[in-house]
Amino acid sequence: LNEKAIKRAGMDYWDDLDVTTYIDYEDFLEKNPAAREKMYMATTKAVHVYTEMNFEPDCYIMFGKESAGIPEEILVQHKENCIRIPMALRQNGFAGMNLEGHLHRLEW
Repeated sequence: LNEKAIKRAGMDYWDDLDVTTYIDYEDFLEKNPAAREKMYMATTKAVHVYTEMNFEPDCYIMFGKESAGIPEEILVQHKENCIRIPMALRQNGFAGMNLEGHLHRLEW
């Protein structure tokens, strides 16, 4: 969180954030047990589009690194909670969008 690019990207919001860091995914789950049942994972590899889901008020949405995404070892365990969020296509009713997402190395 000390990298210059991260600070620049969020500089208008830092005062409003409550940032918590975790050692890894397991550490996060240990400290947030409700996330096991109420977490959605945003990935281009998902089968479901975010508009197909009913999000709970206290749910979690996980985003991976822009360069690599969420590790497939995590995604494959949560197929039904993986969602795609196609930004530009929303305005066009998702016309021409690939309606299926696929893992690269593993299979659902």
